[in-house]
Amino acid sequence: MVVTGRLAAAAVLAALFVTLVLPSLPGVLLATLALAALIGVDLLLLGSPGALELSREPLTTVRTGRSIEVELAVLNGGTRPARGTLWDDWPPSAHARHRTHALNLPPNTRIRLRTELAPDYHGDRVAGPVTLRLLGPLGMAGRQVRRQVPARLRALPPFRSERLLASKVKQLQQLEGRNTTTIRGQGTEFDSFREYVAGDDVRTIDWRATARANDVLVRTWRPERNRHVVMLLDTGRVSAGRVGNGTRLDAAIEATLLLGGLAASGGDSVDLLAYDRRMRTEVRGIGGKRLQLKLMHALAGLTPELADTDYRGMLRATLQRARRRSLVVWFTHLDAATLQEGLLPVLPVLAERHRVLVVSVTDPDVAAAAAYRSGSGDLYAAAAAENVMADHAVARETLRRLGVRVIAAAPDRLPEALADEYLELKRTGAL
Repeated sequence: MVVTGRLAAAAVLAALFVTLVLPSLPGVLLATLALAALIGVDLLLLGSPGALELSREPLTTVRTGRSIEVELAVLNGGTRPARGTLWDDWPPSAHARHRTHALNLPPNTRIRLRTELAPDYHGDRVAGPVTLRLLGPLGMAGRQVRRQVPARLRALPPFRSERLLASKVKQLQQLEGRNTTTIRGQGTEFDSFREYVAGDDVRTIDWRATARANDVLVRTWRPERNRHVVMLLDTGRVSAGRVGNGTRLDAAIEATLLLGGLAASGGDSVDLLAYDRRMRTEVRGIGGKRLQLKLMHALAGLTPELADTDYRGMLRATLQRARRRSLVVWFTHLDAATLQEGLLPVLPVLAERHRVLVVSVTDPDVAAAAAYRSGSGDLYAAAAAENVMADHAVARETLRRLGVRVIAAAPDRLPEALADEYLELKRTGAL
């Protein structure tokens, strides 16, 4: 049972009555009986909490940084009105607003109550219990219960680089000859013959066609379509480092979504593997329009794991899923320890079977510290920043000598830089 401020006010009035009008034991008993009668009337005429049926959608999705209203349907299946208050409980990270609702439901009436949620980080939020406080017609007393109404809010990654997708897809269509541009690259799909010009690779000369013609003819090729792209997300401790306004993993997720959308538009099939000590999430062989939403749902609940990544385990998982030659895009960090202990032992095996592209997020604060030398106190920070940048340069050169391409950019530049590299691989027929 719960009591309200009205009962407290009635108790104060009863105390004044006893003090000023009937200061005796019968007066106390009379006042007590009056208060008990008020409580009894409220409890007797109270609507039944068990008669209220609560329901809502089990899963609601929203982009991180946006708001959405979730509905809670309340049906009064009893014979008495239901009056009181309802609290819709959500985790603090959901930033719930307008979650307190007044109830005044006649019998056999349904209403929909809306709570606004505005998560600021991707992931799932599970709804807490719904608290019902029903009061009698006098508003003196009532009952309070909690009901579990399962629901989940899934905050998808923000995908701020989606604005770039349309222009990149248009460039890709031009490269593949879907519009007015025809590009002949070093692919494996034969396109046509043309006359030899200075600078052409002599290995492209078709001697049989040349014997039947008056000029030396070379074969031209088109970049292949329907290739296989495997995106590897390192979700170990290195992905938890803060870069800009988020983590390295956040920047990698943003770049993953843009590359996935671009590859799907180009007719490529896409695999996604997120791995640290175990497989965290996986998307297999998806292409077309379904890919974007599938990637968002797969990446929504992904967070860094504070443990060292098992790079050999990641290599085994990749080779099991990429049977034919593919473009492997590996999102990781290029510090000296990761390079020496993690990447170098496994990259030669991977690069022998696939084309490998290593993608790393650079910290804009490090570049700013290296350039900021306003006083003697800044020299130590600048020297440390220069040392970090030199280590990354050595790592990039080491990987380049292994035949591995490297994309390193700040978080806001990384998605576009990766998309441009993918387009360049398509243009040159290297994919």
